Amino acid sequence: MTLELYSWATPNGHKIHIMLEELGVPYKVHAINIGAGDQFEPDFLKISPNNKMPAIVDPDGPDGKPLSLFESGAILIYLAEKHGKLLPSEPRSRYTALQWLMWQMGGLGPMLGQAHHFRNYAPERIDYAYNRYTNEARRLYRVLDQRLGETPYLAGDDYSIADIAAWPWTRFPDRQGVERDELPNFKRWFDGIAERPAVQRGVKVLEELRSEGFDAKARDILFGAGQYARR
Repeated sequence: MTLELYSWATPNGHKIHIMLEELGVPYKVHAINIGAGDQFEPDFLKISPNNKMPAIVDPDGPDGKPLSLFESGAILIYLAEKHGKLLPSEPRSRYTALQWLMWQMGGLGPMLGQAHHFRNYAPERIDYAYNRYTNEARRLYRVLDQRLGETPYLAGDDYSIADIAAWPWTRFPDRQGVERDELPNFKRWFDGIAERPAVQRGVKVLEELRSEGFDAKARDILFGAGQYARR
């Protein structure tokens, strides 16, 4: 059965694109253009009530019935467990992978997103926010680099969903105020993952539909009052 994927070409979207490509799972992608407000459509909200992408509908859920899921971390765990790949089964290794996945979900993604916003999209430079999130981005990259000086991948010797979750957020460190060449372990890890055929296919999903920059409507939907309107 074909899995239904609702996504857009963003770091969180690319996590699931890459995962599905790594697994070789057949899927049909539905573009959720977040700049146009597709995330607020009633049919999508039935799947993702937090109006965020990505989300999936697996027609062959755990009980043989369709299962819908939102939150990229939950989707990664679900797919890994269903297909028995990219998440260790041995308890110690499993929890190591999960802790680095949670590190990405709770820290790396949100903080890099804020650094990216205040450095590149804020209508005016706010020094407090600019410096706060740039410094936090640099700190998190140092944590990443230190970890990758100890092990080949975030969870240890093997590539896992922890790497799939973190990698898309680190594609453009310069936009987050981070100097890539100062982080040799990160650079080695990043470049190695970038060479994986599934990763190369994953980052191309929906890429042709996304344009750089935002018009006034998109800015309002993504960053302004439009995102908070009652629906």
